[in-house]
Amino acid sequence: QVQLVESGGGLVQAGGSLRLSCAASGRAISSYAMGWFRQAPGKERELVATISWSGGTYYADSVKGRFTISRDNAKNTAYLQMNSLKPEDTAVYYCAASNYYSSTRVGDYGYWGQGTQVTVSS
Repeated sequence: QVQLVESGGGLVQAGGSLRLSCAASGRAISSYAMGWFRQAPGKERELVATISWSGGTYYADSVKGRFTISRDNAKNTAYLQMNSLKPEDTAVYYCAASNYYSSTRVGDYGYWGQGTQVTVSS
């Protein structure tokens, strides 16, 4: 079983950047699809980006061109680079792992971190 811990959240002005990290332990992430999700107050958890075992990526339309998901299997860590941040990106960001090769469905992700808060001020 894999355990996930996110870090890197914080307060940033609109237009700024943050890099989130997701450190895994217990098992190697090389055999998991990794995903970043977010949940704003009063809203459902939504997909931000995913990366497959082989590095194939998928992005929600709202973040395409601004966010980049990556993985370093040697460090057992996944990342989310967030540029050109907007106030509407404010949310708790969660890292998750799936036993599937690749998935964009929240329900396919069985392992979750505790979340890290990202707040973008206007």
